[in-house]
Amino acid sequence: MGPLSARLLMQRGRPKCDRLGKIRSLDLSGLKLLSEHLDPKLLCRLKQLQELDLSNNQLETLPANLGLSHLRVLRCANNQLGDVTFLCQFPELQELSLEGNPFLTVSDNLKVSFLLPKLRKVNGKDASSTSTQVENLNRELTSRVTAHWEKFMATLGPEEEAEKAKAQADFVRSAVRDVRYGPESLSEFTQWRVQMISEELVASSGTQVAEPDMPESPTEAAAAPEPRARLVALKRLDDVPLSLSPSKRVCTSPSAWVEGSPVGSEGSQPALKLEPLHFLQCHSKNNSPQDLETQLWACAFEPAWEEGHSRATSQTVATCGGEAVCVIDCQTGIVLHKYKVPGEEFFSVAWTALTVVTQAGHKKRWSVLAAAGLRGLVRLLHVRAGFCCGVIRAHKKAIATLCFSPTHETHLFTASYDKRIILWDIGVPNHDYEFQASQLLTLDTTSIPLRLCPVASCPDAYLLAGCEGGCCCWDVRLDQPQKRRVCEVEFDFSEDSEASGRRVDGLAFVNEDVVASKGNGLGTICLWSWSQTWAGRGSQSTVAVVVLARLQWSPTELAYFSLSACPDEGTVLCGDEEGNVWIYEVRHILEQPRPLPAAPQPPTQILKWPQPWALGQAVTKTMVNTVVANPSLTYLTALTDSNIVAVWKRQ
Repeated sequence: MGPLSARLLMQRGRPKCDRLGKIRSLDLSGLKLLSEHLDPKLLCRLKQLQELDLSNNQLETLPANLGLSHLRVLRCANNQLGDVTFLCQFPELQELSLEGNPFLTVSDNLKVSFLLPKLRKVNGKDASSTSTQVENLNRELTSRVTAHWEKFMATLGPEEEAEKAKAQADFVRSAVRDVRYGPESLSEFTQWRVQMISEELVASSGTQVAEPDMPESPTEAAAAPEPRARLVALKRLDDVPLSLSPSKRVCTSPSAWVEGSPVGSEGSQPALKLEPLHFLQCHSKNNSPQDLETQLWACAFEPAWEEGHSRATSQTVATCGGEAVCVIDCQTGIVLHKYKVPGEEFFSVAWTALTVVTQAGHKKRWSVLAAAGLRGLVRLLHVRAGFCCGVIRAHKKAIATLCFSPTHETHLFTASYDKRIILWDIGVPNHDYEFQASQLLTLDTTSIPLRLCPVASCPDAYLLAGCEGGCCCWDVRLDQPQKRRVCEVEFDFSEDSEASGRRVDGLAFVNEDVVASKGNGLGTICLWSWSQTWAGRGSQSTVAVVVLARLQWSPTELAYFSLSACPDEGTVLCGDEEGNVWIYEVRHILEQPRPLPAAPQPPTQILKWPQPWALGQAVTKTMVNTVVANPSLTYLTALTDSNIVAVWKRQ
């Protein structure tokens, strides 16, 4: 499609007429229009236009001077829009459709509400809740920027005051850098507003008056700079991504609720200080607060995007259980997105970050969440845009777990109850935002695979899997001709031959060499060396692991408590049948001279589950089956068998 013409506009306009100035409704959908095809000189002749449909095109933005001052309805669904600030030219807009624009985020939704004060509907849904959220954010940001102005001006010397222009520019930069409020997922919006407020304040020479004090809302209370320890039971009333203020029950929590004193031996490191932030019910059937039975299975933190920062971390976590996948901001407890598939039961989630090139050649960064479970399907979710952009029919039986390669962002391993592990290349989405996955390898197992773990020092060469029958390893090098492979090595954890072949239901690398595994021996977690074990392999198909240390854990005979590790912090985490979280700081253990004591090393600390009345729920006993922390161990998320997501924050 080339540039628009007056003839085309009259053909597709309503009512039918011979003058552009009489057209009130115009349908330009499905014409493969690019942004440069929209000629402002032509479109500004549509003086009476009230409804414009630009959906199903290839638009990255709209020109800023279209002159459509009477526009009431605008449809821009299924384009490639990456910004919404052009909407400020439509002050009378009442209805807007932006669905299917994968580069728009939650922050863009809030910008829409701010730029269009008369907006009533967005994507067919009422916009009032978002408008209220924006009002609250504006009020708080105005107050904080004003306070920052007063503090900034108080520090200026006489010489700096004389250089007014430079001082004002310095203030705007410092405000954007230092003024913070709300969840990380809204930082793009808040920084955008902080810059606008700062520039308005500078233009008025600091005489701008902050809005009158209003009663503090629950959202503002949750986002206070230094909140007290509290337990929050959250009930999500709907699944609308724009509604960012779900109702909560908030209680202050006495310190007795967090029993985290060190239980290690003399010389052990001081325990982490972890504060309970939220206890959430967001996977309930029919959103019922009485649902304490939905089983939660897995969670994973979104990868951070800051390039060049090895310790960059995220506070956004995805959880799965029942028919839903939820994406949660750990700081506020807000459920940012919820994806439901009736009849499905999700068992596993995994993140990757893809670089996507638009038709105009611009590079965009996508966070993609893979979710899988009972039906054997992998769903690829574009979380920030809020839709599923691909489904892989991976297995005929349920998928137990999945994980992305740490070195190839499009390579995905899926492990199923059909006793197969498959390596997929999901590719990058095409211009219709669809994935075309291809199968690279099939790995046969002798028992059901439960956990997957690429070998940290050579992830492109070997894959470990914890299975019902033990721990196995496969060669996954793609330069080898055979595309279907059997287990290359099985690892033996016990000197007792009768104990071999036991289930391994926990598996994670603590660092480049040390593996933590669980399930082979009751009451212990094993730390063993990959390199030393592999070096002693020879031509054997079964190899005894080189054990470095054993960690004391619950003596329960129950299975499927998944462990995790934070390599940057040298920490291992695991839940138990009593609702406890066992925390081991193993770096100092591994640095001790050999041989280590034969007795298992005690945990650094144990986080106790709070009393039932603290949750406001009829929870008398719960099991913590999954515990995951972000890389810097700033936030810790635990999942239970009683439909509760628990979030702790490091102090």
